[in-house]
Amino acid sequence: MNPTPPDYQAQAQALTARADAALAAVLPAETADPATFHRAMRYAVLGGGKRLRPLLVYAAGLAVDGDGAQLDAPACAVELIHAYSLVHDDLPAMDDDALRRGRPTCHVVFGEATAILAGDALQALAFELLARDEPAGSISADARLRMLATLGQACGSAGMAGGQAVDLDSVGQALDLAGLERMHAMKTGALIRGSVRLGALAGHCDDDVTLGALDTYAHAVGLAFQVRDDILDVEGATEVIGKTAGKDAANDKPTFPALLGMDASHRHLAELIEQARDAIAPLGKNAGLLAWLARYTAERKH
Repeated sequence: MNPTPPDYQAQAQALTARADAALAAVLPAETADPATFHRAMRYAVLGGGKRLRPLLVYAAGLAVDGDGAQLDAPACAVELIHAYSLVHDDLPAMDDDALRRGRPTCHVVFGEATAILAGDALQALAFELLARDEPAGSISADARLRMLATLGQACGSAGMAGGQAVDLDSVGQALDLAGLERMHAMKTGALIRGSVRLGALAGHCDDDVTLGALDTYAHAVGLAFQVRDDILDVEGATEVIGKTAGKDAANDKPTFPALLGMDASHRHLAELIEQARDAIAPLGKNAGLLAWLARYTAERKH
C-alpha cells in the first residue's frame, strides 16, 4: 500500500501562520510610542500577502534538516525587508501606487513621511533579528555573519535596491531578454535567492554543492515570480491581484509579455519552473516543499 503523499499546501498554510505569528511578535506594539509610527509598521507587514519569502526560508531550512525555531528569525527578516521595499516602491517618487494587497498603500493611510520612516525601521529590524542570538546558541556567530552578509547583498545596490534603480531608468526603454532578466534577477530575484540561502545557512548547511543547487533553484524561481507577475498585470483583475492591474503597460515599463508576447511568456515561465525543480532533484523528498513552492509561483492568481 502506497503511503499518503505529503500535503504541501497544508504545510505551507501552517508555515504561513507561523510566520504571521512570529512577525506580529517581533514588531513594536501599535500602542507603544510613537503609536502612529508603529501602527504604520504593523500595517505595512501584517496586511496579508503571500509570505512566499518566509516560506522559502522554512522550505530551504527543512530541506537541509534544519530546526523550525532556528528559521523564524530569518523568515521574519526577509518579510520585513520585502514589506519595507513595497512601502518605498509605492511612494509617489517611485511607482506611485495607491493600492497594495487589496487596500490603500501605507503612504496613502499614514502620509509619505511616516511611510518612509516605517520602511526604514522595518529594514533595521530585519538586520537586528538576524544579529540576535535567539534561540540561544542555536546558530553560530560565523553563520550569523554569513546570514547578515547574505541579506545585505540581497537588498543592496547589487540586489533589490539596485534593481529598482534600473527599473526606474528603464521606463520607456527597450530591453532585450538578457537585460530584462538581469534587472529582475536584482529587483525581485535577489531577495528570493537570499531567502533560500538564509534558510539553508540557518539550517547549518555549509556544503557548497547543496548551496549551489539551492541558488540555481532560487534564481529560476525568482525570475518565474516576475514573469508570472507580468502575466497577471495583463490577465489579472485588480480585485484579485490586490494591486492596480495594467499599470506596467500604462507606465510603459519593460515586461516579459511586452517583449516576448503572452504565449512565449507562458512557455518561458514553464521552462523556469522546470529548471528550478531539476536543480533540487538531488535533494530528494526533503525538497518536496521547495518543488511545490516553485509550482505555486507559476500558478498563483495574485
